[in-house]
Amino acid sequence: MAKARNTAHAEEKAEVEVLSADAIKYGELAKKLRALQASLEGGGRTVRDAIGPVHSNTREHQIMIHNIDRLDAHIDKMLEPGQDKGKEERIIRVGPSKFGLNEYLASLKRVERALSQMTATNIRANQQAIGDFNELLSEGSNKLQDLFRTALMENVQKVEPLHYITKQQPFPVIQQEKVTYLSAMDRFISPPSARNASSSQRESPSVRIYSECRSPYLVNTLQNLSIASISTSKRKNADEPYRQGTSAIGTYSSAMEGLFLAELQNISGIFPREDWGIAIEITSRKALADFAKTLRELNMHIKSNLTTECFLAYEIIEIVTNIAHRVNSATGDVKLPFADALKPIRETAKQSLPDLLEDQRRRITSITTLPADGSALTYTAETLTRLQTMCAYPKSLSSILTSLGDGNWTHLTSGPGPSNSSTSIPSLKSLDVGADGTQLLTHYILDTIETHLTSLDARARILYKSKAVHGVFISNTLALIDRMIRSSDLASLLSQNPSAQSKLDTWCKKGVSTYMDAWREPSSALFDVQYTNRSGPRPQSGTSVSSAEVVKSLSSKDKDAIKEKFKLFNSSFDECVRRHKELSGGMEREVKSSLGREVGNMVEPLYGRFWDRYEALDKGKGKYVKYDKGQLAAVLASLG
Repeated sequence: MAKARNTAHAEEKAEVEVLSADAIKYGELAKKLRALQASLEGGGRTVRDAIGPVHSNTREHQIMIHNIDRLDAHIDKMLEPGQDKGKEERIIRVGPSKFGLNEYLASLKRVERALSQMTATNIRANQQAIGDFNELLSEGSNKLQDLFRTALMENVQKVEPLHYITKQQPFPVIQQEKVTYLSAMDRFISPPSARNASSSQRESPSVRIYSECRSPYLVNTLQNLSIASISTSKRKNADEPYRQGTSAIGTYSSAMEGLFLAELQNISGIFPREDWGIAIEITSRKALADFAKTLRELNMHIKSNLTTECFLAYEIIEIVTNIAHRVNSATGDVKLPFADALKPIRETAKQSLPDLLEDQRRRITSITTLPADGSALTYTAETLTRLQTMCAYPKSLSSILTSLGDGNWTHLTSGPGPSNSSTSIPSLKSLDVGADGTQLLTHYILDTIETHLTSLDARARILYKSKAVHGVFISNTLALIDRMIRSSDLASLLSQNPSAQSKLDTWCKKGVSTYMDAWREPSSALFDVQYTNRSGPRPQSGTSVSSAEVVKSLSSKDKDAIKEKFKLFNSSFDECVRRHKELSGGMEREVKSSLGREVGNMVEPLYGRFWDRYEALDKGKGKYVKYDKGQLAAVLASLG
């Protein structure tokens, strides 16, 4: 056992000795390697110091060569656009008819792009090519303009506007396919640079071509309606008032609106947004000039027959203003000159309001005879018919009256000299009939009625010798006015003015009062005097005294006076009844009833009181007392 331990110990010792010997050997080897490494590092440092500048120069040369190659390639690329000039020139000079519009536009686009690139490089070698490409673009634009014009001329045959208006169809527009076709050409005919250059001339080349082609189409289509508007407005019987809708001016205006809106649809599809306004303006310019000329001729006709044709002026104002609002809303910033075209007629319409009042005074003052039975004049019906007709034009009249100012229609005259209306033309927009406008129209109507009644009353005072006829005449006139108001739109209009009915009632009472003046004579005969300071007992209030007792208490002189009163009453009453029945044939139904009732209300109570006191004077013989109370009531009832 001990022997085995010694053997193991000897083996381990031998291994340790071997390892120690190897460690000594490797240590010497490491020392040699470190010396060798130091030597190599020193040599490498020497080499690096020697070749470093050479390497740096070589690298700079390589970068320079690379940059030169890139510059050479870029120059070749910049010169390249001018090398395809022959191909593009062939396409552009031949025109789009052979290669097709798409290929033609693509060629123009390539030339445009190449020209932009060459212009940006500013290389002298490209200057000739730049000039050639500019010439090509100009030639291409001219060919496109010819094609643009040719395409537009295919759709310029005039149409029959009545066909579209009566069937309520929109006016024809250019087909969408052609609109796209024209829009593509517009991009090269009038590029942004050309549009900016033409800003001082206001329209681009393509817009100018469009207006030259489409403007005659509008004029020719509307020409017959212009003629019809004049012919239908000039009637054979100039004394008859104009009837709403009988002039073709409404159709003319509607057709113009439809055509303008159709043109706007075409324009919005062909041109960019900034060209829409100027395009419709110059395209519609000639048509609007013809429209203005038509309105001027109509205005001359209206001024020559103002009292009957003023309604045509009101109608034109209302129609044109509404159409102008719709069209100008569609055009945006550019407003078509409808207001300028309408101005003469608007001035005439404004002057018509005071002129109608003055004509009314003049006509009534010139009347030499009035109806003998006191019936209303036909002129009163004409005046109310005119006022009823005015209710058909509330918007235009409210606008005119607003510009005049409340009551100023009584101050204007149609004589020479400046008018205060020259600055009163408002901008054309949808007419707004607000509370003020409606109130002014009501005031004008009431002023017209007041002027009519005042003038008639003044004339009746001169021409009628009888107050009874005078009163019947005023009452009949009021009855006719009231009936025509209630049967028309005047009723709703005047109902908005609290004083309107009170003014009419005042005149109605005046007519009744004037008529009742004729009944004052029989009524005054029924008044008697009772002396309370004489002898005899004074009758107690509320006590009933018989007629016999009253008559018995009278002196002979008083009895004779009462007899005379009965005689006076009988004669004057019979005369008034006879005159009333003569006039009743000319009385309006409501006037006859009203006046009969007023007579009864005044005479019957007076006569009843008088008869109750003094009927015993006659002793039933009928010598002095012709009517008893029942007979008198029957006669009075027959008056209504």
